[in-house]
Amino acid sequence: MKNATTSRLSTRRLVLIALITAVTCILAPFAVPIPVSPVPISLTNLVLLISVYILGWKDAAISYFVYLLLGAVGLPVFSGFAGGLGKIAGPTGGYLLGFIFMTILAGIFVERFSDKRFIIVIGMVLATFIAYAFGTAWLALQMETTFAAALSIGVFPYLPGDAVKIILAVIIGPILKARLQYLQ
Repeated sequence: MKNATTSRLSTRRLVLIALITAVTCILAPFAVPIPVSPVPISLTNLVLLISVYILGWKDAAISYFVYLLLGAVGLPVFSGFAGGLGKIAGPTGGYLLGFIFMTILAGIFVERFSDKRFIIVIGMVLATFIAYAFGTAWLALQMETTFAAALSIGVFPYLPGDAVKIILAVIIGPILKARLQYLQ
C-alpha cells in the first residue's frame, strides 16, 4: 500500500509541476512594454510567487527551470512571445535568472512562516530585490550604463506593480493551496 501512495503522490507532484510550468508558459509572454525601459511588465513573477504556495520552493524552482529550458530551446514563452538563448543573453536575462533565487527565497519564507503573512510579505519583498539585483546588474552590463542608471529604467518603474503582485500572491496563494489540498 505504501508504494501506491508514494506513486500517487509522485504523480500528483509531477502533474502540479507541469501545470504550474504550463501556467507560466501561458501568462509570461503577455507583457506590456514601457517606453522608458527595455524590460516589459510581465506576470512571470506573480506566477512564481503564487507557485511557491502550491508547490513549495523546491518544486517551484524545478517548474521555473523547466520554463527556462523551454524558452532557451526556442519556444515563445518569454515576455513578448520570444524564445531562445538570445532572450536570456539580452537585457532582460538577468531578471530571468534572478527569478530563480526569488522563487527559492520566497518559497522558503512561505514554508517557514506559513501562518505569518506579514513575514511572508517581507520575504517576498527581499526575494524580489534579489531578482532586481541580478536583473539590474545584467541590464547595466548589457546597456553599458551605470548600476544607478539601470535601476532607474529596470527597477523604479516596476516597484508599484510588483508590490501589487506580492499582495495578490499572499492573498491568492493560500487559497489555491487550500483548494488543491482539498482535492487530494
